[in-house]
Amino acid sequence: MNNNRRRNFRSRSQKSSFRRRVGSLSQGSSNGLNNGNTNFSRNGSMNNIHNVEKTMQKYQQLAKDAQSNGDPVLAQNYLQHADHFLRRYNELHDKRENIIEKNSTEDKPSHKEEIVDKDSQPTTN
Repeated sequence: MNNNRRRNFRSRSQKSSFRRRVGSLSQGSSNGLNNGNTNFSRNGSMNNIHNVEKTMQKYQQLAKDAQSNGDPVLAQNYLQHADHFLRRYNELHDKRENIIEKNSTEDKPSHKEEIVDKDSQPTTN
């Protein structure tokens, strides 16, 4: 009967079951950081080097497809996206190498200390 009538929104007082998430917003405001991006999370998708590599390859393929279809503007757009993910990939790759290098340099002194300890012990035959 009144199918064509526009439905009104409920007022705030009727939304008694509405609860705000306590964790994410209160933490950002308690630190004094009012930047809108502080709570933005992609579930780590752009921190995984394999996901970044796959996304980069996807945009490169889309650029090739757009170029073959005769759309150079769209191809350039996709290439710019691919370039962004290439920079992100290189950034993550360098970060990973630095962590590996740091771990390997931390392991070497402990190995040398073991060698020194073995040499300082008297040998009994």
